[in-house]
Amino acid sequence: QVQLVESGGGLVQAGASLRLSCAGSGRTFYRYAMGWFRQAPGKEREFVAGINWSGGTTHVTDTVKGRFTISRDNAKNMAYLQMNSLKSEDTAVYYCAAGSSRSNPDEYEYWGQGTQVTVSS
Repeated sequence: QVQLVESGGGLVQAGASLRLSCAGSGRTFYRYAMGWFRQAPGKEREFVAGINWSGGTTHVTDTVKGRFTISRDNAKNMAYLQMNSLKSEDTAVYYCAAGSSRSNPDEYEYWGQGTQVTVSS
């Protein structure tokens, strides 16, 4: 069992940066690939970034490439999403998930409760 808790969301202006954190519980956290998703009002959940169990392989969706970076620290049971040059279209609830690093949400076993990111233009 893995429990995930996101933090770090907030209200920022366009162009600002935020770092989202995902705290995982359980001694098996390091075994899981991780992903970040987001969901804006009225839209489907969207894959943002994924990272393998060791942190050696990462990828992000094209809409955030060059602005967002995913990372993890298995010693601390943490995963992160560094978001730079934020745009109004990045406004969404952001979720971390464990079980895969790919874009299909059905492949993930565990989900956090989400953290709101609002970017004002």
